[in-house]
Amino acid sequence: MRTPATTGRLISASLVVSSMLLVAGCGSKDPVARGKATAFGTDVEITLIGVSRQHAAEATDILARDFALMDSAWSTAPTGPLARVNTLINAGDRTFPAPPSLLPLLNLSRRLSEQSEGLFNPAMGLMVRAWGFDAGSPDCLRPPTQALIDEVLTRRPSLRDLRLDGFHLHSDNPSVRLDFRDIRRGYAIDQAIARLQELGIHSASIRIDGNIRAIGSRDGHPWSHAIRGPDGGGIYATLSIKGNEAAFTAGNYQNAFSWEDQVYHDILDPRTGFPAAGTASVTVVHPDASTADAAATALFIAGPDDWHRLARQMGVRYVLLTDKKGRVHMNPAMKERIRLHRSNREVIISAPLS
Repeated sequence: MRTPATTGRLISASLVVSSMLLVAGCGSKDPVARGKATAFGTDVEITLIGVSRQHAAEATDILARDFALMDSAWSTAPTGPLARVNTLINAGDRTFPAPPSLLPLLNLSRRLSEQSEGLFNPAMGLMVRAWGFDAGSPDCLRPPTQALIDEVLTRRPSLRDLRLDGFHLHSDNPSVRLDFRDIRRGYAIDQAIARLQELGIHSASIRIDGNIRAIGSRDGHPWSHAIRGPDGGGIYATLSIKGNEAAFTAGNYQNAFSWEDQVYHDILDPRTGFPAAGTASVTVVHPDASTADAAATALFIAGPDDWHRLARQMGVRYVLLTDKKGRVHMNPAMKERIRLHRSNREVIISAPLS
């Protein structure tokens, strides 16, 4: 679900479009076109079904430009609109016009944060900064002091502290620092899929860093999605993606550092200020990538004891969670559509979610 935080340099979101590869698979009725863009510090893989070479190249170029704009708008880079909003919030009691590019993402995040009881909390950017996870590579990081963590926790920054009146934004808490790292890629993929549908393309997939949203089918067959192992290596499970769905994974391997023989990852529990304990990885399937992205983070933090309750609250119907002991938790509907590649794990089937 997450790559190391970008610095927001425009070059990291430049329009990198690969030469389109148009192939007809063995026995395939429809051509398969593959393209690539770069955004959010990683590659975005685009697969289009039943589309001519020219149409596929044009669509990929449009998506690459869209991704670059979204990356620039939602980056925490010092010169971006999100950084300006955070500066104005930090300045104290004032109302200011919010950038239109942020409003849909902000409104969606507020709803998902409420549903997750604040476990998905994009207002905790100060805590992310305290750990250094907003600065790029985690190679030289170390844990912050307990005093610094306590200072942020005492201020309790939350999206509830923001009041939005039309285009005007006001914060009752100057400690709010917005960081959309746990939803921006999902939301970007949702916008990209909508763009493809506007262009008349109805069978496609977009993958980013081990996550996917797909529409339609491949010659009438579901899309197949490989899920990485909880340690970040190999193929852990294969998931069937049907019709119009997204699958996002949050894992403790995605952005982590070691300090004094202990590993710290960047999925921070807003209740403690420390990396969430008890979970190794979570995969969520949902019709939209935004919810899947945010819910994967929230359920990771909720852990093996509380994921089921929170999943129902967030409207999630398919969950695969692996805890730190290696046990696999999933609901019956997820069990019906996933194939585990490692059979020596204990599997715990929950009560139904729907």
